[in-house]
Amino acid sequence: MKVFIIGVSGSIGGLLARNLIDRGDEVSGLVRRDEQRADLAARGIDARVADLADITPGSLASMLRGIDAVVYTAGSNGGAREVTAAIDGDGVVKALEATRIARVKRFTLVSVLPEAGRGQEFDEDVEFYFAVKKLIDVAVSESGLDWLILRPSALVDNAGIGAIALGPAQPHDEISREDVAATLAELLHEPRIRRQILELTQGSTPIATAVQTNIR
Repeated sequence: MKVFIIGVSGSIGGLLARNLIDRGDEVSGLVRRDEQRADLAARGIDARVADLADITPGSLASMLRGIDAVVYTAGSNGGAREVTAAIDGDGVVKALEATRIARVKRFTLVSVLPEAGRGQEFDEDVEFYFAVKKLIDVAVSESGLDWLILRPSALVDNAGIGAIALGPAQPHDEISREDVAATLAELLHEPRIRRQILELTQGSTPIATAVQTNIR
């Protein structure tokens, strides 16, 4: 399988790439700086250089020819509004359009569990982030592609445990980035899971089993 990761230099994107390459998949992705290419090439990743804020859907589509699935893992993490709008909002819209132009059927978005971090005191920028995430989830679900939206709970850098809770609705907890990436890789290898929103947190079910229970 050929997978293009938007956000391949990020934490989840990089871990996902490693998972897919270990499975024998071909991985390419988008990075902002040319100096990132050599490091990614050494890891078996074909990196294309462009700024997501500036690239056109047509230019991005030219990078997606022959790709089987596009995965969008880039995110602002609730920073300044202009960055959130560009990366979590407009960037996803561009990627959806590019995916359609390139005639790629599968599009997977890493979103956020709506309750993530609730109970904390959020400033207006973070509230804006959650609002943009919700609107983009709607846009993806109306895209007509074979889309999948994965909403992880609060992300932590602990080692993955290989066990999760996955389904249409999950309680807010936390999950390691390693387990998010492993779950994404498993989902990408199960094309029968399509046009679903799945929420993800740590749990007691092995990842492969949890994915299989969501086939419908």
